Amino acid sequence: MLRIAVCDDEAAGLNAAIQMIEAWSAEREIAVEIFRFNNADELIAKSASVRMDVIFLDIIMPLLNGIDAGKEIRQKDKVVKIIFLTSSPEFALQSYEVKAYDYLLKPLHYDKLKETLDECSMIFRQESPNIVLKTSYGYQKIYFHDMEYAEAQNKKVIFYLRNGKSVEVCETLNSFESRLSIEDGFFKCHRSYLVYLPNVDHFNAAEIVTKSGRIIPIARGYGKAFQEAYFDAVFEGKV
Repeated sequence: MLRIAVCDDEAAGLNAAIQMIEAWSAEREIAVEIFRFNNADELIAKSASVRMDVIFLDIIMPLLNGIDAGKEIRQKDKVVKIIFLTSSPEFALQSYEVKAYDYLLKPLHYDKLKETLDECSMIFRQESPNIVLKTSYGYQKIYFHDMEYAEAQNKKVIFYLRNGKSVEVCETLNSFESRLSIEDGFFKCHRSYLVYLPNVDHFNAAEIVTKSGRIIPIARGYGKAFQEAYFDAVFEGKV
Protein backbone atom coordinates (compact mmCIF):
# COMPACT_ATOMS: atom_id res chain seq x y z
CA MET A 1 0.00 0.00 0.00
CA LEU A 2 1.17 3.50 -0.83
CA ARG A 3 0.67 6.29 1.69
CA ILE A 4 -0.06 9.47 -0.25
CA ALA A 5 -0.54 12.92 1.28
CA VAL A 6 -2.16 15.86 -0.51
CA CYS A 7 -1.79 19.38 0.86
CA ASP A 8 -3.65 22.29 -0.74
CA ASP A 9 -5.36 25.23 0.94
CA GLU A 10 -7.96 25.41 -1.84
CA ALA A 11 -10.74 22.89 -1.32
CA ALA A 12 -11.43 22.47 -5.04
CA GLY A 13 -7.81 21.68 -5.84
CA LEU A 14 -7.50 19.35 -2.85
CA ASN A 15 -10.63 17.40 -3.77
CA ALA A 16 -9.67 17.18 -7.43
CA ALA A 17 -6.24 15.74 -6.64
CA ILE A 18 -7.69 13.17 -4.25
CA GLN A 19 -10.30 12.06 -6.79
CA MET A 20 -7.57 11.58 -9.42
CA ILE A 21 -5.42 9.57 -7.00
CA GLU A 22 -8.41 7.37 -6.17
CA ALA A 23 -9.08 6.90 -9.91
CA TRP A 24 -5.43 5.93 -10.47
CA SER A 25 -5.57 3.50 -7.54
CA ALA A 26 -8.65 1.78 -9.00
CA GLU A 27 -7.24 1.73 -12.54
CA ARG A 28 -3.87 0.29 -11.51
CA GLU A 29 -5.29 -1.90 -8.71
CA ILE A 30 -2.75 -0.43 -6.29
CA ALA A 31 -3.98 0.16 -2.75
CA VAL A 32 -3.45 3.65 -1.37
CA GLU A 33 -4.03 5.40 1.93
CA ILE A 34 -4.69 9.08 1.32
CA PHE A 35 -4.06 11.83 3.86
CA ARG A 36 -5.60 15.25 3.17
CA PHE A 37 -4.38 18.58 4.54
CA ASN A 38 -5.41 22.18 3.90
CA ASN A 39 -2.32 23.66 5.53
CA ALA A 40 1.37 22.78 5.68
CA ASP A 41 1.66 22.80 9.48
CA GLU A 42 -0.72 19.86 9.80
CA LEU A 43 1.13 18.00 7.05
CA ILE A 44 4.49 18.49 8.78
CA ALA A 45 3.08 17.33 12.12
CA LYS A 46 1.55 14.20 10.60
CA SER A 47 4.61 13.31 8.50
CA ALA A 48 6.67 13.32 11.69
CA SER A 49 4.66 10.37 13.02
CA VAL A 50 3.46 8.64 9.83
CA ARG A 51 5.87 7.94 7.00
CA MET A 52 4.48 9.01 3.65
CA ASP A 53 5.57 7.50 0.34
CA VAL A 54 4.40 10.41 -1.82
CA ILE A 55 3.41 13.99 -0.96
CA PHE A 56 1.55 16.27 -3.36
CA LEU A 57 2.28 19.73 -2.00
CA ASP A 58 0.80 23.01 -3.20
CA ILE A 59 3.43 25.77 -3.29
CA ILE A 60 1.34 28.92 -2.93
CA MET A 61 -0.31 28.73 0.49
CA PRO A 62 -0.77 31.28 3.28
CA LEU A 63 1.43 31.28 6.40
CA LEU A 64 3.82 28.44 5.50
CA ASN A 65 4.28 27.98 1.76
CA GLY A 66 4.96 24.69 0.06
CA ILE A 67 8.66 25.28 -0.61
CA ASP A 68 9.43 26.01 3.05
CA ALA A 69 7.26 23.11 4.16
CA GLY A 70 9.07 20.83 1.74
CA LYS A 71 12.44 21.91 3.12
CA GLU A 72 11.28 21.16 6.67
CA ILE A 73 9.93 17.74 5.71
CA ARG A 74 13.10 16.91 3.77
CA GLN A 75 15.26 17.56 6.86
CA LYS A 76 13.55 14.63 8.57
CA ASP A 77 12.68 12.45 5.59
CA LYS A 78 15.20 11.90 2.80
CA VAL A 79 13.03 9.20 1.22
CA VAL A 80 9.55 10.58 0.55
CA LYS A 81 8.79 11.66 -3.00
CA ILE A 82 7.64 15.29 -2.94
CA ILE A 83 5.62 16.47 -5.93
CA PHE A 84 4.91 20.18 -5.99
CA LEU A 85 1.67 21.62 -7.32
CA THR A 86 1.35 25.21 -8.51
CA SER A 87 -0.38 27.40 -11.05
CA SER A 88 2.88 29.20 -11.82
CA PRO A 89 6.10 27.73 -13.31
CA GLU A 90 8.28 30.38 -11.63
CA PHE A 91 8.96 28.15 -8.62
CA ALA A 92 10.49 25.28 -10.60
CA LEU A 93 14.07 26.10 -9.62
CA GLN A 94 13.21 26.38 -5.92
CA SER A 95 11.41 23.05 -6.02
CA TYR A 96 14.63 21.28 -6.99
CA GLU A 97 16.34 22.70 -3.90
CA VAL A 98 14.00 20.45 -1.94
CA LYS A 99 14.98 17.49 -4.14
CA ALA A 100 11.42 17.31 -5.41
CA TYR A 101 10.55 14.31 -7.54
CA ASP A 102 8.26 16.25 -9.87
CA TYR A 103 6.50 19.57 -10.44
CA LEU A 104 2.92 19.61 -11.75
CA LEU A 105 1.08 22.66 -12.98
CA LYS A 106 -2.47 23.40 -11.83
CA PRO A 107 -5.16 22.76 -12.73
CA LEU A 108 -4.12 19.14 -12.57
CA HIS A 109 -4.67 16.84 -15.53
CA TYR A 110 -5.30 13.17 -14.83
CA ASP A 111 -2.94 11.89 -17.54
CA LYS A 112 -0.01 13.80 -16.07
CA LEU A 113 -0.77 12.78 -12.50
CA LYS A 114 -1.16 9.17 -13.64
CA GLU A 115 2.21 9.28 -15.38
CA THR A 116 3.89 10.62 -12.25
CA LEU A 117 2.30 8.04 -9.95
CA ASP A 118 3.13 5.25 -12.42
CA GLU A 119 6.79 6.30 -12.28
CA CYS A 120 6.77 6.44 -8.48
CA SER A 121 5.11 3.03 -8.24
CA MET A 122 7.63 1.49 -10.65
CA ILE A 123 10.55 2.88 -8.64
CA PHE A 124 9.12 1.39 -5.44
CA ARG A 125 8.65 -2.02 -7.12
CA GLN A 126 12.10 -2.14 -8.70
CA GLU A 127 13.98 -0.99 -5.65
CA SER A 128 16.11 -3.46 -3.71
CA PRO A 129 14.37 -4.81 -0.57
CA ASN A 130 14.61 -2.28 2.23
CA ILE A 131 13.09 -0.95 5.41
CA VAL A 132 12.53 2.67 6.40
CA LEU A 133 13.47 3.33 10.02
CA LYS A 134 12.29 6.20 12.17
CA THR A 135 15.41 7.49 13.92
CA SER A 136 16.01 10.53 16.11
CA TYR A 137 17.31 12.26 12.97
CA GLY A 138 14.26 11.42 10.85
CA TYR A 139 13.34 8.60 8.49
CA GLN A 140 16.21 6.59 7.04
CA LYS A 141 16.05 3.87 4.40
CA ILE A 142 18.23 0.81 4.98
CA TYR A 143 18.66 -1.80 2.25
CA PHE A 144 18.61 -5.40 3.44
CA HIS A 145 21.89 -6.19 1.67
CA ASP A 146 23.61 -3.50 3.77
CA MET A 147 22.30 -4.92 7.06
CA GLU A 148 24.07 -7.60 9.10
CA TYR A 149 21.87 -7.87 12.16
CA ALA A 150 19.61 -6.05 14.59
CA GLU A 151 20.21 -6.11 18.33
CA ALA A 152 17.72 -5.24 21.07
CA GLN A 153 19.12 -3.06 23.85
CA ASN A 154 16.62 -2.06 26.54
CA LYS A 155 13.84 -0.20 24.71
CA LYS A 156 15.74 0.39 21.49
CA VAL A 157 17.03 -1.61 18.54
CA ILE A 158 20.41 -1.07 16.89
CA PHE A 159 20.88 -2.09 13.26
CA TYR A 160 24.49 -2.94 12.40
CA LEU A 161 25.53 -2.37 8.80
CA ARG A 162 28.28 -3.94 6.68
CA ASN A 163 30.11 -0.63 6.36
CA GLY A 164 30.73 -0.53 10.11
CA LYS A 165 28.01 2.01 10.86
CA SER A 166 24.89 1.48 12.94
CA VAL A 167 21.40 2.95 13.09
CA GLU A 168 19.44 3.23 16.34
CA VAL A 169 15.66 3.31 16.69
CA CYS A 170 13.38 3.56 19.73
CA GLU A 171 11.30 0.44 19.13
CA THR A 172 11.26 -3.17 20.30
CA LEU A 173 12.78 -6.04 18.35
CA ASN A 174 9.36 -7.72 18.29
CA SER A 175 7.99 -4.81 16.28
CA PHE A 176 10.38 -5.68 13.43
CA GLU A 177 9.85 -9.44 13.30
CA SER A 178 6.91 -9.27 10.89
CA ARG A 179 8.70 -6.72 8.68
CA LEU A 180 11.98 -8.66 8.68
CA SER A 181 10.81 -12.24 8.25
CA ILE A 182 12.48 -15.48 7.28
CA GLU A 183 11.04 -14.99 3.77
CA ASP A 184 13.11 -11.80 3.57
CA GLY A 185 16.25 -13.63 4.72
CA PHE A 186 16.13 -12.78 8.44
CA PHE A 187 16.32 -15.22 11.36
CA LYS A 188 15.91 -14.61 15.08
CA CYS A 189 18.88 -16.53 16.48
CA HIS A 190 18.47 -15.17 20.01
CA ARG A 191 15.80 -13.22 21.86
CA SER A 192 17.94 -10.09 21.37
CA TYR A 193 19.26 -10.69 17.85
CA LEU A 194 17.80 -10.80 14.36
CA VAL A 195 20.42 -11.72 11.75
CA TYR A 196 20.35 -11.26 7.97
CA LEU A 197 21.37 -14.67 6.59
CA PRO A 198 23.01 -13.49 3.32
CA ASN A 199 25.52 -11.48 5.38
CA VAL A 200 26.59 -14.43 7.52
CA ASP A 201 30.20 -15.43 6.81
CA HIS A 202 30.38 -18.57 8.95
CA PHE A 203 28.96 -20.03 12.16
CA ASN A 204 29.12 -22.86 14.67
CA ALA A 205 26.67 -24.16 17.24
CA ALA A 206 27.18 -21.19 19.56
CA GLU A 207 27.89 -18.11 17.47
CA ILE A 208 27.67 -16.40 14.09
CA VAL A 209 30.40 -14.37 12.41
CA THR A 210 29.13 -11.78 9.95
CA LYS A 211 30.89 -10.73 6.77
CA SER A 212 32.35 -7.68 8.50
CA GLY A 213 33.71 -9.88 11.31
CA ARG A 214 31.16 -9.09 14.02
CA ILE A 215 30.28 -11.97 16.35
CA ILE A 216 26.74 -12.58 17.63
CA PRO A 217 25.44 -15.45 19.77
CA ILE A 218 23.09 -18.28 18.89
CA ALA A 219 20.81 -19.01 21.83
CA ARG A 220 20.83 -22.48 23.32
CA GLY A 221 18.39 -24.66 21.44
CA TYR A 222 18.40 -22.40 18.34
CA GLY A 223 21.44 -23.96 16.65
CA LYS A 224 19.61 -26.61 14.61
CA ALA A 225 16.85 -24.22 13.54
CA PHE A 226 19.41 -21.62 12.51
CA GLN A 227 21.40 -24.16 10.50
CA GLU A 228 18.26 -25.32 8.69
CA ALA A 229 17.22 -21.73 7.94
CA TYR A 230 20.69 -20.88 6.66
CA PHE A 231 20.93 -23.88 4.31
CA ASP A 232 17.34 -23.33 3.11
CA ALA A 233 18.42 -19.78 2.17
CA VAL A 234 21.48 -21.21 0.38
CA PHE A 235 19.27 -23.68 -1.53
CA GLU A 236 16.91 -20.87 -2.55
CA GLY A 237 19.82 -18.76 -3.76
CA LYS A 238 19.41 -16.04 -1.13
CA VAL A 239 22.92 -16.62 0.26
